[in-house]
Amino acid sequence: MSTTSTIISNLKRTPPVLRGGLPYLGHAFEFHRDPIGLLQRGRDQFGDIFSFLLAGSQVTVLTGPKANEAFFRAPDHQLSAKEAYQFMVPIFGAGIAYDASPEIMSEQLGFVFPALREERLQQYAQFIVEEALAYFDSWGHSGEVDLLNAMNELTVFIASRCLIGQEFRQNLTSEFADLYHDLEGGINLLAFFQPYLPLPSFKRRDKARVRMVELISEIITQRRSHGTEGEDFLQTLMTARYKDGSALTDDNITGLLLTLLFAGQHTSAVLAAWTGILLLQHSEYLPAILLEQQEVLGHAQVSLEALRRLVVLERSIKEAERMRPPLIMLMRKILQDFEYEGYHIPAGGLAMVSSAVSHRIPDIFRNPDCYDPDRFAFGREEDRKATYALMGFGGGRHRCIGQAFAFQQVKVIWSVLLQRFDLELVHQDYQPDYSTFVVGPRQPCLVRYQKKF
Repeated sequence: MSTTSTIISNLKRTPPVLRGGLPYLGHAFEFHRDPIGLLQRGRDQFGDIFSFLLAGSQVTVLTGPKANEAFFRAPDHQLSAKEAYQFMVPIFGAGIAYDASPEIMSEQLGFVFPALREERLQQYAQFIVEEALAYFDSWGHSGEVDLLNAMNELTVFIASRCLIGQEFRQNLTSEFADLYHDLEGGINLLAFFQPYLPLPSFKRRDKARVRMVELISEIITQRRSHGTEGEDFLQTLMTARYKDGSALTDDNITGLLLTLLFAGQHTSAVLAAWTGILLLQHSEYLPAILLEQQEVLGHAQVSLEALRRLVVLERSIKEAERMRPPLIMLMRKILQDFEYEGYHIPAGGLAMVSSAVSHRIPDIFRNPDCYDPDRFAFGREEDRKATYALMGFGGGRHRCIGQAFAFQQVKVIWSVLLQRFDLELVHQDYQPDYSTFVVGPRQPCLVRYQKKF
């Protein structure tokens, strides 16, 4: 770069900087303890755009619908999800998703997408009902449960049955659940920056990944040795071929199965937990939901069409997404200089959007700190005031592919729960747990239940 170009670049207006913090670490401790408090403080002070130092990286934060849109519409060669989400590579595996070239990643997504298309969602409705009924039957007549634990267990069963197949679901053991938990334990804010530190949680993650390949390889070997074929996603991957004709290795198959499981389970469990907590905290909204249940599902078989008619329940799910989004922030690596509203964001740092902050903007959502599912009712529809006003599942090309499946699961789960049980919260204060990347309620989050019949 010439001296003149350097001077011109240096003269460009850069985003305002949130002061404070430590040398190199910047605001790392505050960000780890209360990331949303930090980001909200930055927005309150500077508006739609500001930056701060985080563990040696300059992070530029964009909030509000217009800034969110600029973030999501930026091309991958400018704002890169792949470079930002390298912390998922130890879980999905080498050569899978964010560790693959754009061309190979596109082929792999082509293998995955059919499992979450509408025709498959139609088939899943009854499977989800069967799994939910069987799970809640095991609760007995009355008791207390940790709601997040319950939602995690149930959605693992559902995702395994629907997305991978009956054989895989029947082979689920307590070992699988423990391994999956260890993999989830490797997803946190520290992993975002240093995913290969010799920490106990990362060692458990890596050990679980190796064992997971062994378990799935056993099923693959049994099918091939017996000449059997399953009508499930595992079989799809076993017979899939890349454009060059090569087959997927057992490690590749495991990685794509885990990609699909995480897409269909993790956010679903958290959204289901928050939906219930907020509803039970604001029980005045329950009568309308129970009436809708009776009118829509009273004498009808559960189907995708019937679930879509549960609009009152859906409003409560969307309000949970707004107030307690599973993904509180998304990041991209800035590979090429980025411009927004006259500000110059140089390559090398990170760009961030935060649904948890954007969802609390009063210009979009009236009384944003108040629980009000009716803000999504016909005639109000506050989320439609602007593009990317509601973005709990991301947006653009990298929007979470499991959103429709997540809503389908949450509708079935809470339909079954509300029809079968009287429920109440053991405590009233349920705060977010920011130690995990997908932010659920801090545990224990206990619910007391009593069977209705």
